Amino acid sequence: MLPHVGRFPVRCLLCALASCRRAPWRPRGSSALHTAPALRSDGSGPVFTRALAFGDRIALVDQHGRHTYADLYSRSLRLSREICALRACADGDLREERVSLLCANDASYVVALWATWMSGGVAVPLYRKHPPAQLEYFIRDSRSSVVLAGPEHAGVLGPVVGKLGVPLLPLSPEVYLGAAEAPGAGRVPERDWRKRAATIIYTSGTTGRPKGVLSTHRNLEAVVTGLVRKWAWTQDDVILHVLPLHHVHGLVNKLLCPLWVGAACVMLPEFSAQQVWEKFLSPEAPRVNVFMAVPTIYSKLMDYHDRHFTQPHVRDFVRAVCEEKIRLMVSGSAALPLPVLEKWEGVTGHTLLERYGMTEIGMALSNSLTTRLPGSVGTPLPGVEVRIVSGNLQKDGCPCIVHAEGNERDTEVTPGFEEKEGELLVRGPSVFREYWDQPEETRSAFTSDGWFKTVSTSSYLQRKTLKPLFLRQKRSAAERQGSPAVASTPVAGLCSPGDAAGGGGGRRSGSLSPADPSRNKATGRSREKCRRPWTRNGSLPDGERD
Repeated sequence: MLPHVGRFPVRCLLCALASCRRAPWRPRGSSALHTAPALRSDGSGPVFTRALAFGDRIALVDQHGRHTYADLYSRSLRLSREICALRACADGDLREERVSLLCANDASYVVALWATWMSGGVAVPLYRKHPPAQLEYFIRDSRSSVVLAGPEHAGVLGPVVGKLGVPLLPLSPEVYLGAAEAPGAGRVPERDWRKRAATIIYTSGTTGRPKGVLSTHRNLEAVVTGLVRKWAWTQDDVILHVLPLHHVHGLVNKLLCPLWVGAACVMLPEFSAQQVWEKFLSPEAPRVNVFMAVPTIYSKLMDYHDRHFTQPHVRDFVRAVCEEKIRLMVSGSAALPLPVLEKWEGVTGHTLLERYGMTEIGMALSNSLTTRLPGSVGTPLPGVEVRIVSGNLQKDGCPCIVHAEGNERDTEVTPGFEEKEGELLVRGPSVFREYWDQPEETRSAFTSDGWFKTVSTSSYLQRKTLKPLFLRQKRSAAERQGSPAVASTPVAGLCSPGDAAGGGGGRRSGSLSPADPSRNKATGRSREKCRRPWTRNGSLPDGERD
């Protein structure tokens, strides 16, 4: 008889037990690693253009049921016609008019997003927890021509759009749950998507009014395909989605990536520790094997684990299921405290993969599937170039010193600047096009040769044996003391090049490929370096990290 496990449904543990054999032992710090080949970018445009190739495969599982790729495509196409009819665009092209959308974490969001893109619009995702005044600011600032609202949000948005004189298109359940049209009943006209604007995502506005970060379809494709390659996404994956959809983490990493490869996304209306554990342990198909969250969510999951999985053999069983059935767990959007990383490893057997991104650059850096270095956010993603520099980047023509410069393949480090802190610069196709309606802000955010200034303090951590280079992430005092609280404005980054003067001497080349910790005598020293006290220097980015 299974022992008492608090309020957690016993049936979930029993069902999981029936379908699971104990995972084989692995050394501490390793986890089951999925290394299947990933799809490459083929320049096909927005994610919906790939949907018909996946047809009857399950794309989304939500509170309403299961939705195939063909279902979502057909419903989105139907809604796109309604949007165009509302805007009286006879040719079916909004020509980058902005469309704000506020929907639940379910099929309504995907249908609204795809319909906006199918109609040639630019999606402006809103968040249900934002007060009416902030929703009004986003709709007004983006000059949205129409607002799409799920049934649970139409009441809140009604007075807002009425004040602004913007039409509101409520989405009835028939719109996103209705019967799909027959195959071949309609397709989106061919367009040159890559240069077209795709999204305007607003920063948190920590140093002023929130800025709209405008990204093109090419920008989104670059982020998605880079993550697909780095994290080995395939159509066999099933991700559990519990994050908001108005930022890069929830929208791109957790939604567009699985939909790009034909995988399945299991979406909860909101985060619930009990429901997440149920999904982890449930043997029902589609079975979750990928999870991504912020550090605070991992802390809440461990708190639930401590309170409800109290007996040793139950905890052993939970860990065995997670080790065998889940291939990847990722932490992002805030610095990951070392105590959280270590405790989660003990609970699930998984060493959380850390990565780094911003609203403006998407994802830029990530640890690899095979090696995780605590305190590091890894190496550049495919297509991303990075630099770490010092000097006054805010003043045009002011010389700066390049500490290090690299990409996915290799890195060059200026002698004497190993592990020296500087500002992270990023360049590549994933970097946003502009701050919406703010040309001066856009101009000042880039160097004269096109590098985006992240205003994130960073340094390279060089491991002496095989000389791989990792980006080190700063940690707050609360994190160093083991508090589960997570700093709200983390800093991390990688190096930056440029027309820097004063570098001095030549540069020593090094590989960005991580080494196997078991072969590196400096591993313990590297980990210890990540634990030492840090202070934050300089200003922080206006936007959220991602």
